[in-house]
Amino acid sequence: MSTHTHSQSLAGRVAVVTGASSGIGEASAEHLAALGAKVAVLARRAEKLDDLVARIEKDGGTALALTADVTDTAAVHAAADRLRSELGGADLLFNNAGVMLPAPIEELRTDQWQHQIDLNITGLMNVVGAFTPQLVESAGKRGVADLINTASIAAQNIFPNFAVYSGTKAYVTHFSRTLRTELGPKNVRVAAIEPGIVGTELQNHVTDPGAREWLDGSKDTMEWLTPQDIAETIGFIATLPPRVNLQQVTIMPTGQPS
Repeated sequence: MSTHTHSQSLAGRVAVVTGASSGIGEASAEHLAALGAKVAVLARRAEKLDDLVARIEKDGGTALALTADVTDTAAVHAAADRLRSELGGADLLFNNAGVMLPAPIEELRTDQWQHQIDLNITGLMNVVGAFTPQLVESAGKRGVADLINTASIAAQNIFPNFAVYSGTKAYVTHFSRTLRTELGPKNVRVAAIEPGIVGTELQNHVTDPGAREWLDGSKDTMEWLTPQDIAETIGFIATLPPRVNLQQVTIMPTGQPS
């Protein structure tokens, strides 16, 4: 864990984490709470969120479960309203909900294409739309707010059969870089994190045999990143002095060449 002097470096801040029911989102919510932030955790699986909130509270933190599907615009806006009334509005948004479903394009898995676009792009936009007013308002009051989006190394590097997923993540990276020009002058820092392989539920959704084989094989040749590695990176980004904005962070397993 962090040293004691660092332990409350996010005291007074209010974070919202999407995709918080597992993996990177879950680890990040726990870490941000340990750094002193009040944390609203947003995902579809209510029972997972309740367990997470209970763990955070047991460790002395403050957490609020917001059960919502990010692809449901009305539900996301209702969650934002609830966060404002219960915790006073967010000044840190970690937009992390996403899905990875690789397959050769010629298989025409149009259902999977749409699901990735709906969650990774439209869902992300719903959350940005719902929480940006709170971020801008908070930044005006306290001098800084953070909007952090989860992209992927696939936004830059080429992985066969990952075309649709990679396209959605390239959207996230470029959107983040461009949005920064709008929100930076209002003291809202915008960052995109681009992880390589992290051991999470994400891989369990992969049905394509070739992609599964590649993922399984990679486990033998390198040590994957852990959700905690990403969580600590999110904490680092958010605790930097207000003048400092890491706009794009690529975080790779040491053994992953590309």
